[in-house]
Order: sequence, then C-alpha cells, then structure tokens
Amino acid sequence: MTPSWRKPAGAIGIVACIIVWVIAVASFSQVIGGLPIVVQTVIYVVAGIVWIFPLKPVLRWMETGRWRAG
Repeated sequence: MTPSWRKPAGAIGIVACIIVWVIAVASFSQVIGGLPIVVQTVIYVVAGIVWIFPLKPVLRWMETGRWRAG
C-alpha cells in the first residue's frame, strides 16, 4: 500500500481552518466580553461546535478521495 498525500494535506488544511476560526472568534472578544456571562457562554459554546461541520467533507476526502458521500 502506498501512503496517500491526502491525509497530510487534509491535516494541514484542518489546522489552518482551526487557526482562522480562532482568530475570527478572538477578534470579536472585545464585543463578546461586554455581554452578560450567560450570553458569552452560549456564544463560545456555539463557536466551539460550529467549526466542526465544514470539516466533514475534508475528512471524507482524506479517507476516500471524494468530497461527497456516495
């Protein structure tokens, strides 16, 4: 079996996506910090979960070479 280049490329892409997401969320920290603590908690929990959904096709591509299920 030959190693696939998709896994390292996908891993680098995922790390890059996470870094961009963290910078985006952190750039709003001043605004979010002025909100009530309950609202802050909801925002950060949602932001901590939402980043996962766009990565599903990347993970599928890393394993199968296809972007869509099928």
